[in-house]
Amino acid sequence: MALRMHLDAEDLLGCRFAISPLCQTHEAVRTLRRTERHAYHRAWLRRAGAATDLDLSALWLFMPLPGGYTPDFLGPPPDTPYASFEEELARMRAIDPASARAEMARSLACTPGAAESPRGRAALEDPAAAVQELADVTERAWQALVAPDWPRLRALLEADIAYRSRRLANGGLRALFADLHPAIGWADETLTLPTRGDVPGVQRPAGRGVLLMPSVFVWPDVVSGFAPPWQPTVIYPARGVGGLWSDAPAGLPDPLVRLLGRNRAALLAGLGDPAGTTALAHIHGLAPSSVSAHLAALRDAGLLVSRRHGHQVLYERTPLGTALAEAARARIR
Repeated sequence: MALRMHLDAEDLLGCRFAISPLCQTHEAVRTLRRTERHAYHRAWLRRAGAATDLDLSALWLFMPLPGGYTPDFLGPPPDTPYASFEEELARMRAIDPASARAEMARSLACTPGAAESPRGRAALEDPAAAVQELADVTERAWQALVAPDWPRLRALLEADIAYRSRRLANGGLRALFADLHPAIGWADETLTLPTRGDVPGVQRPAGRGVLLMPSVFVWPDVVSGFAPPWQPTVIYPARGVGGLWSDAPAGLPDPLVRLLGRNRAALLAGLGDPAGTTALAHIHGLAPSSVSAHLAALRDAGLLVSRRHGHQVLYERTPLGTALAEAARARIR
């Protein structure tokens, strides 16, 4: 099933990116049930083993699989590019109970018998209490599943947005949309997207634009929709998920280590995608102050460039830095 989203001039001007820790939390909860799609997240799943004590049944009731409707208020499109989890959770808690009830009823209808179950009946009879329970479970899921790795996850999401921004600068919206996901099409001022569940086949943002959100856990799908009053949103897989849980590069080329020192060699060799100081410190087990000094030295040597993106500075290799790292690695193959 496809959704066709016609974008007029005002919509194109309103297209923007955002990162949503709340969305990542709910996608992480879904990933625990996607047993056939765990290849990229095996290391995370091992670390999330302690989360088996979490009771996620309240959330799973409203996450029907496959392809059912999940209430939009569980992860409403964020108002700002870099909202904190606390800000998003407060917004979720403040949802109008009548609106929440309508969305919960639509979600329960996707699973035979769910609306008549004790938990389903309780949610529909007291939607305000159900919203607070869902928010409480979401907060516990965030703390157990996502928060410990958030610096690494956020760095990957910000690197993805930096890459997409360059695509937009170099080739316009056509190049941007063409590279988001193989299932996304752009022609005749219409964005065509796959959908889950009973989303209407045509949607007109009516000047609200489209929110583009990279996700760590949504792969291999793209999620689209969000009916009014929410802003139309496309959640797509972020670049670099395949190497997200990799540790610092092992087997560093000895010539590179002798030239740069072990820590600087590891940082240069590991920068396949742009990353910030905090994420690199987490990956390499170094103090952020040490990483910052090493990155500055590599940048001053012409091996890295830095670009400010949002609240942080992202580093990536220059062509010279890539050539040096690859040439040194070729010697140990």
